[in-house]
Amino acid sequence: MEQLLGDEWSITPAGGSTGEAYFAKKQEGKRLFLKRNSSPFLAVLSAEGIVPKLVWTKRLESGDVITAQDWMDGRELEPEEMSHPRVAELLSKIHHSKELLDMLMRLGKTPLSPTDIMTDIMNDLALTPHLRHHTGVEKAIVYLEQHCFTIEDTDCVVCHCDTNHNNWLLSNNEYLYLIDWDNAMVADPALDLGMLLYFYVPESNWEEWLSYYGIQATDELFRKMKWYAISQLLSFIQWHDMRGEEKEVEARLCLLEEVMD
Repeated sequence: MEQLLGDEWSITPAGGSTGEAYFAKKQEGKRLFLKRNSSPFLAVLSAEGIVPKLVWTKRLESGDVITAQDWMDGRELEPEEMSHPRVAELLSKIHHSKELLDMLMRLGKTPLSPTDIMTDIMNDLALTPHLRHHTGVEKAIVYLEQHCFTIEDTDCVVCHCDTNHNNWLLSNNEYLYLIDWDNAMVADPALDLGMLLYFYVPESNWEEWLSYYGIQATDELFRKMKWYAISQLLSFIQWHDMRGEEKEVEARLCLLEEVMD
């Protein structure tokens, strides 16, 4: 990475689960966010103003692709800030973007169905069989199987699939971005809505939040949101368990019980 930019740049790891992201700073103050092998989807996200501006893309001799984005001064959103209308408005912009959907479809993404999600969950449970003995996990699996549905009549959209508060970046000039798009899929918008509302927004505020998003609350939407929230929690529990992160597993298990009630 140093050879790519030159000696005048200092490069430090940016953290994250993949270890493929870096901060780069030039002596006179220029700063970039670098990532190895980002999706070509990043260019459209940048053009739409959803992520910080893409500055350049370079291919290394190894075949790896390095992308450089503007390094934004700012902070991640606090959990309580997820109720803010601007979060609903940005997610709505993403879900209603034809450009994003067309690009992701061209990259080979096909609509993710609840059946696909159930298959992934059961395959992962084969790698973490001890979780099957947890009462909350067993109840969640039964619920998902009993309430699995089709998306044949659903207008699928680009879903971020990890609307955690630390993926929302508020710049110092008050511009909101949604970052870390490695897990983006084409799916029912209830996938993103379920995780965000169940995890962050008091249920008494759901109708108002959804009005800022631009849709009316319905029982069908709430049923879908609950299904996706439970399925995502199971996936997170399995992921943290395989990484040996016991505190995160316990926190997600507690949240799973709350959603199931």
